[in-house]
Amino acid sequence: MDYPLLDVFLTMLWFFLWIMWFMLLFRVIVDAFRDDALSGWGKAGWTLMVCVLPFLGVFVYLIARGRGMGERERRQARDRERAFRSYVQQVAAEPAPRAPGAKADELGKLAALHDKGAITDAEYEQAKAKVLTV
Repeated sequence: MDYPLLDVFLTMLWFFLWIMWFMLLFRVIVDAFRDDALSGWGKAGWTLMVCVLPFLGVFVYLIARGRGMGERERRQARDRERAFRSYVQQVAAEPAPRAPGAKADELGKLAALHDKGAITDAEYEQAKAKVLTV
């Protein structure tokens, strides 16, 4: 087998260019369907153009709507970040569920503190009421 190193390099170059082309093609199609401002007919037209005339369709799409691609991507990333932060804040605000014997343990600790004299009767009653209501 005679396959010089330069041919291996060129084959790898064409292979990676081919992969990059498909990534760009799919990115254009995803962007067209992600855009809420584009009508259904517009999405169908761009998809048809990209499928029938792939090189021309992708290049025309990038020229006509390329600037909006980045803006839509940033807006979607912002929305995902906002939803994530909202979810984290919501989950962090919810009280953690207690184990079945947790109230009894807390009451036992409060009684021990009260018996040692570390807390007053009023503090003990207030803390006990708080444990029993939660």
